[in-house]
Amino acid sequence: MDKTIEVIGSGCPTCKKFYEIAAKAAQEMDLDIKVEYVADVRRIAQMGLMRSPALAINGKPVLVGFTPDMEKIKKAIRDNLQL
Repeated sequence: MDKTIEVIGSGCPTCKKFYEIAAKAAQEMDLDIKVEYVADVRRIAQMGLMRSPALAINGKPVLVGFTPDMEKIKKAIRDNLQL
């Protein structure tokens, strides 16, 4: 199974900023996985998320809500990709 990292949001500036931080975190970790930005309200509802943005690893939400803490994002990626 391909590993996926997604930032799911509404398209707002906060969601886009979270995506930028998550993409930079993955880049700094030398991951060969592209971080995708999904601005689809149906996807947010489908995942049962009450707020956005959310960081999803392999389709599972692992962080919900904005955080500028890159180390926290890296830890969530590491823990959920079993790195």
